Amino acid sequence: MTSASARKGRTARPESLSSSIYARLKADIGEFRLLPGDRFSEGELAERMAASRTPVRQALHRLEREGYLEVRFRSGWQVKAFDFEHFEELYELRIVLELEAVRRLCQRPATDQPDALDRLARTWVVRERLDDGPEVSRLDEAFHCQLVEAAGNREMARIHREVSEKIRIIRRLDFTQAPRIEATYAEHGAILQAIADRNREEAQHLLKTHIEVSKAEVRKITLHMLHSARQRPKPDQG
Repeated sequence: MTSASARKGRTARPESLSSSIYARLKADIGEFRLLPGDRFSEGELAERMAASRTPVRQALHRLEREGYLEVRFRSGWQVKAFDFEHFEELYELRIVLELEAVRRLCQRPATDQPDALDRLARTWVVRERLDDGPEVSRLDEAFHCQLVEAAGNREMARIHREVSEKIRIIRRLDFTQAPRIEATYAEHGAILQAIADRNREEAQHLLKTHIEVSKAEVRKITLHMLHSARQRPKPDQG
């Protein structure tokens, strides 16, 4: 990094600089450039990011609150190990919320179709399908969040959004494979059709299967990527 760009980084507004550092670190964790167990100090990170310690500390504490990092008082910061049991619990909660949302949507009269479901159909029941994994991942999360929002309980929707944020870092891995992208389009379309037909049992079965298959694929990919990343020589982060 040049001295000019370093000066620019150091003079940026603390809030925006902290957000930028947060996003970079979160991406490093999500892309397995920082592995579970990796340790570093605030000073090392500040030097690498060409920033003062204040925005670095703010970013680190934000990631700590979200469960990505833990502080070691005598040895700096450490990337937390993947807690698959925790992710399982989050997926279970997500399934409970989404199945209840589908139940409520299927209880509505056939003439009472929320506009959100029509909008979702215009995204997923289409001939021309996206193949951009990150974008499909974003749209997939929006699909499930909007499905819960359409059920009309704001607290359910709020909790569901929080769960979705917590599993986003591994859930997006499901969209690194073309067959899974194609399957997502087909499965979302089938779920929407079952809801439109007010076929509650079918809609709930399709939805639960859709989430559980995705969860299994994500776990398999995560384990593979962790193993592969540990075999690579660590890049120079200086």
